[in-house]
Amino acid sequence: MTHPVRPGGAACRRRRRAALLAAGVLLPLPVLTGCGGGDDTGEAAPGTQDIAAAARDRVRQGGTLRWAVDAMPGTLNAFQARADAATRRVTDAVLPRLFTLDQRGRPQRNPDYLAAADVTDREPRQTVVYKINPKARWSDGRAVGPEDFAAQWNALRGKDNAYWSARNAGYDRIEKVERGGSAREVKVTFAKPYADWKSLFTPLYPKSVMGDARAFNDSAREQLKETAGPFAVQGRDEQAGTLTLARDPKWWGAPAKLDKVVLTAVPRDRRAAALAAGTLDLAEVDPEDARKITAAGRPAPSGAAGTGSRKGGSPGAGSPGAGSGSPGAGAPDGASQAGRAEGAGDDAERSPAPGGDDVPPRRAATAEQQALRGYTVRKALEPAYTQLALNGSVDPLNDDRVRRAVARAIDRQKLADSVLKPLGLPNRPLGSHLLMAGQPGYADHSDALGGPDTGAARAMLADAGWRAPGGTAQPQKPDKKVDAGHDDEKGGDVVRVSVPTTPLSSAGVRSADLQRSTLLRQSAVFYKTAAADRRTTAEGDTATAAYADYRRYEMLAANALSAAEMIEVAPAPGGVRTPDGPDGAGRAADGKPVGADALALAGPADPAAGGPAAAVKKDGKPLALRFVLPDGPGSERLRTVADRISGMLARIGVQTVVQKVPDKSYFEDHIAAGDFDLALYTWPGSAYPATDGRPIYAKPQPAADGSLTVEQNYTRVGTDHIDQLFDQAAAELDEDASRELVERADARIWAAAGSVPLYQRPEVVAAKKNLVNAGAFGFSTPRYQDIGYKKS
Repeated sequence: MTHPVRPGGAACRRRRRAALLAAGVLLPLPVLTGCGGGDDTGEAAPGTQDIAAAARDRVRQGGTLRWAVDAMPGTLNAFQARADAATRRVTDAVLPRLFTLDQRGRPQRNPDYLAAADVTDREPRQTVVYKINPKARWSDGRAVGPEDFAAQWNALRGKDNAYWSARNAGYDRIEKVERGGSAREVKVTFAKPYADWKSLFTPLYPKSVMGDARAFNDSAREQLKETAGPFAVQGRDEQAGTLTLARDPKWWGAPAKLDKVVLTAVPRDRRAAALAAGTLDLAEVDPEDARKITAAGRPAPSGAAGTGSRKGGSPGAGSPGAGSGSPGAGAPDGASQAGRAEGAGDDAERSPAPGGDDVPPRRAATAEQQALRGYTVRKALEPAYTQLALNGSVDPLNDDRVRRAVARAIDRQKLADSVLKPLGLPNRPLGSHLLMAGQPGYADHSDALGGPDTGAARAMLADAGWRAPGGTAQPQKPDKKVDAGHDDEKGGDVVRVSVPTTPLSSAGVRSADLQRSTLLRQSAVFYKTAAADRRTTAEGDTATAAYADYRRYEMLAANALSAAEMIEVAPAPGGVRTPDGPDGAGRAADGKPVGADALALAGPADPAAGGPAAAVKKDGKPLALRFVLPDGPGSERLRTVADRISGMLARIGVQTVVQKVPDKSYFEDHIAAGDFDLALYTWPGSAYPATDGRPIYAKPQPAADGSLTVEQNYTRVGTDHIDQLFDQAAAELDEDASRELVERADARIWAAAGSVPLYQRPEVVAAKKNLVNAGAFGFSTPRYQDIGYKKS
C-alpha cells in the first residue's frame, strides 16, 4: 500500500494531496518498480550493479581470469601516494577487509574476519571492540591479532615521519589500541569521537609491514609476503605487464572458484585487439569497443546467417554505446585523472534507415567480430562523478557572482542525457557532491545554487559588472538560495520541488509506459513535499518519528524517480530505440523514427535553446575563461562535454578558450597546480563522506611561506562553515544526525559554486559471456572467491 503522508502547510494543499491519493495517483512503489519500501534497508536503485550474479553452486571450479588494468600497480601499499586502482584490486583479494560495501555503498561487517565489531562506549571516550574470527590467520600461520591493529595505528597516526603515508584520517583520532578480553579481541579507544570508524583497518596489513618503516616504505611496494585472503600474490612480470594472484589453500573461508587471477596491463586503445585476440576475459572498455562487442553479439537477421551488422546499427537491448575508464593514480584517495571516456558515443557514421533502396549489402563477419561474439557488455553507474571545476583563486572566478552565473548557465540534464541515456542507465544529474544516487542519505541539494537559467545568469554577471556592450540588463534579485556560510531563517535547507519532463511519446515510449512514468514522477513530487514537511516538524531531532518519516519519504522519492528514468530509457519489448536513422534519427521498437533531440545525442549546443549572446565586458575587457582539457585519445567524450558547456556559456556572453594538454601532465601540472579557469575531472564516491569529503572541499589555508595549502580542494573555494559542518559530522556517532550535517555541508558547497557535479559516470565492462559474479561492480566490493565461470 502507499505510505501515508502527513504533510504540514496549507489546508488546500492537504486536500489536493488527499484527493490524488484517493484517485490512486500516488501509486505504491512496490507495484510499479518491484522494490519494497524506501528506507535504508531497501533494495539498490537501478543501475547500481551488473555482474551476472550466480550462486556458488552454479560456478565451476578452476580456470584463470585475465583482468585488464591500465598499468601495473604503482605499489602494493594502499596507504602510499602511488596507490591506484590496480593496488585496490590486489589488496581486495589478498588482505583483510573488515568492512565491505554493498550495492548502495553501505559498510557491512565481513564475517570472514570479524565475529563482531561494535561501539561499546561513548562516554567518557568512544570505544570500539573488534572480535576477530578465530579462523583468521596470516599465510605464515600466525593468527590475526591485536598486534596487527596496533602496528597499523602507529604507522598511520601521523606521529612518526619515518612512515611515508599518504593519509592518516581517523587514525589520528585514536588514543590507544590494545588487547581486549581475549587474544582475539581488539579494544580501540578514541581521543575524539569518530563517526566513520568502520573505515579504519581496511585493508589490514600484517605487523611485519606496519611495524617497520622500511618495510612500509619499500618492501610492500613490490611484494606482500604475508597475506590473509582467498588469493595470494604469486608473481609479478614487469616485461609481460602481469601480476598473478593464485588461490590460497590456507584461506579459511569459502574457497576461491578460480585457480588464478592475472591482472594484465593493457592500454585502453589496445583493448579491442586484446579482446579479439582472446587474451583478456574482463576489461573496462571505451565507446567504440563497446559498440563493436554489441554489434558482434547481435544475432544475424533471418536469411542472413553469418553476416555482420551494418555500420551504425542499433545496439541490442541493454547494451551500451559507451565506456568509462578506470581511476587514475593522480591523487592519494583515488581521484581520477581526467581523460577517461565519459559515456556513450553517438558520433559514428550512420547508415540509411532499414527498408530503403539505399540499404548497403551486409558484410561478411570479420575474424574480429567472430572473436568478440564470446563477450558481452555489462554496465552500471560507477561510484564516481564528473564535475565542472571553477578555479576560485583567479579573476574573475574569485567573484562568487561570476561563479554562480557560470554554474546557472549549465544545463546539467542535457549533459547527463548525452552520456547516460544511450546506455539505458538512469540519466538524472547528480545532485550531491558527497553521496552517489542510491546511497543512504542521498538528496539533491542543487536548489541551493539554482537550476539552469540564462536570464538569472546574465543578471548575476551584470551585478558583478559584466555587461554586453549597449546592453540594458539590470541586476536582478537572485533566486532564493542557501548562502554558502549560513543557514536560512528556519535553520534548514531550502527545498524546491519540480517535476522533470521528458519527451517520452516522441521517443517511442508506449502510452502505458508514458502513464507509468508520469505517475511515478508525480509520486516523487508528493513524497518530496511530504519529506520537507516532516523534516520541518522534526526540528532537527533525529530521534523523532517525524525525522524517520522524512528519511523514508526522501528515499521513496528517489526510488520513484529512478524507476521513472528506467522506464524512459529502457527499450520497449521486441526492440530498442537507437541512434541509427537518417540525419541522426533513431527508430523505436515499432519502427517509427525517433528524433535526435529525444535521444539526447552528443553534439554541439542546441541552437533552439538560444544562440551565442554578445560577449559581456567589464572595463572594456571581455569575460573569457580558459578551459583546460586533456588531449589523449581516450578523452573524446570529455572534450565533447566541454564543447557543449562552452556553447551553454556562449549564450550568456561568456567566452571560453580551450587549452588541450597532454594526459600525463593534466592532473599534476594543471589541476593540482591551479593552472586553469575551468576544468573537467572525476572524483570517486565514498561510503564515508564526512571523512573523505573534507579534504576535497576544505577552505584553503595560508601556509607560513605565503603559499596556499589546498589539500585536495583544487577549486580553491571553501568556507569556515563548511569545514565546521564536516568536523561536526565526523564526530557525530548518531548516523542520522551525521547524515543531516553532511547534507547541510553539501548544500553550502553547492551555494559556493566552486564545483558543479554533472553526472555519475558510467562503468562499462566487456566480459566473457560465461563469466559470472564479475563485471560492473558499482559500489559493491567484489567477492573474489565467488568469481568464476558458469557451469555448462
